[in-house]
Amino acid sequence: MKPQKYNTPLAQAIREAYIQGESDEDLEPIVLVDTHNHPIGRIQKNDGLIFANIRGEREVELTQALISPQFNHFNTIPLNLSMTTMIEYHPDLAVNIAFPPTSNLANTITEFLTKQNKRVLKCVESEKAIHLTYFFNGKQHKKFMHEERIIIPSHETENLAEFPEMKSSEVADATISAMRKGKFNLIVTNISPCDVMGHIEKKEIVGNAIRAVDEQLGRIVTSAIDFDYTVLITADHGVAESWLYPDGSVDTGHTSNPVPFILVSDLKTELELKDGGSLIDVAPTILDIMNLHKPQEMEGKTLLKVKLGLTSQNILLLILDGWGYNPDPYGNLFLEYGTPNMDRLKNNFPFTTLIASGAPLGMPDRTVGNSEIGHLHMGAGRRIVSDRVRIFEAIENGDFFVNPAFLETIDQVKKKKSALHILGIISFYSSHGSIKYLESLMELAKKEDLREIYVHGMLGRRGEKPEAGARYVNQLELKAWEIQTVKLVSIIGRHWALDREENWDRIKKTYDLLVHGKGKHVNQVKYHKLT
Repeated sequence: MKPQKYNTPLAQAIREAYIQGESDEDLEPIVLVDTHNHPIGRIQKNDGLIFANIRGEREVELTQALISPQFNHFNTIPLNLSMTTMIEYHPDLAVNIAFPPTSNLANTITEFLTKQNKRVLKCVESEKAIHLTYFFNGKQHKKFMHEERIIIPSHETENLAEFPEMKSSEVADATISAMRKGKFNLIVTNISPCDVMGHIEKKEIVGNAIRAVDEQLGRIVTSAIDFDYTVLITADHGVAESWLYPDGSVDTGHTSNPVPFILVSDLKTELELKDGGSLIDVAPTILDIMNLHKPQEMEGKTLLKVKLGLTSQNILLLILDGWGYNPDPYGNLFLEYGTPNMDRLKNNFPFTTLIASGAPLGMPDRTVGNSEIGHLHMGAGRRIVSDRVRIFEAIENGDFFVNPAFLETIDQVKKKKSALHILGIISFYSSHGSIKYLESLMELAKKEDLREIYVHGMLGRRGEKPEAGARYVNQLELKAWEIQTVKLVSIIGRHWALDREENWDRIKKTYDLLVHGKGKHVNQVKYHKLT
């Protein structure tokens, strides 16, 4: 890898970590220290904290460690923080929320069907459970009456590449068993490896994941036909169908490609699908097959053009997580490794593609899809304006800088004469946030005349080019230097900070960095060299 020069202290330290084999996502903690080697800007009692991340499900554990009096997974100290989160991470967290949910998403497909006394099953492994439960149910943690869940524990390992097939076979077994019982009117199954492994820069690992998912797809569909289930096959977004940048470097990020949609039943010729749909049309299609009128909240439309002779009203929605559609062979690992079962189904049953990203799904135009947005829209059956759009609009029109939740935390900092901490992902574009949020919060703190402002960053936006983290940290350090009252004081990889499966050793590493200053030391004396 060609060396690059960075003129800021933490960016230089990150570059040194690259040389030692670390990447942005697994970056070990780095902390700024003073001339006496004491960590600068640690979170202390009565401080203020703004957690600038969005999405939310991976932010809950770290937030609990920082503020919950009942936290008992490792030793913490009472901090009495005044804390604001960018969005609602969990309704039970005692924090201010800058951009709270706009409304309860009533009558998602799960809620609507269970109101009709239909039985719904969610089947998924734990790595993706939050998407099939919380997001698919309209960002609600509740489980509805007549809704059941089978969650297969994912492998407990620090190296996901050891198990490229993940628990796809076990998830398939559970799905087949549930269909055999004939108890459920709708089964929603998520098969996870193509997304999870698609973020790993090892082609053979991704290839093994693709083969595993295609194999389980064949097993599940064969059983579904035997047990008289109509199968809808789709995905939440793409990854490995566009796995290379134009220059040949690896792009492990999500894509803006459409996703496949296949309708499999014991009939073939009588069924036709419409083109030009998006993921919001999945739920209305399910209801159409069941001969149920969609609720007024659903804006999507059925994808069925003709429904002659479709008799099975028990449905399996099979979500192949991360399986995008791209006919171009360049960087397309699905075409390279082969998907015989998907090809057979695509060629023999009604097939179309669905939009899974960008403005039709409430995101900024031309942006990539993600698991949160994909599952949310499949379950809701309507377009939902994303938190990202709301936040950027607020920054542009100035509402961001008079947001009551931010100002409440800042007022507490002034009253207590304490420090303000800003914590968040450092990335141009991540499903968890943007460097623009951090820069805007720094400007807000300056506007409010705070004199002690510390920024703590996490790295690891999947899909960024190599060394992107050091480049963004360099940018943020220069911004802090410009404001003068702000310092970027610690950096850690998102692998340690953003967990959702109770890997408390990871959260402890992040907590120890933020509160106790444990990490690789970088001397602040270097700051005078900034230009």
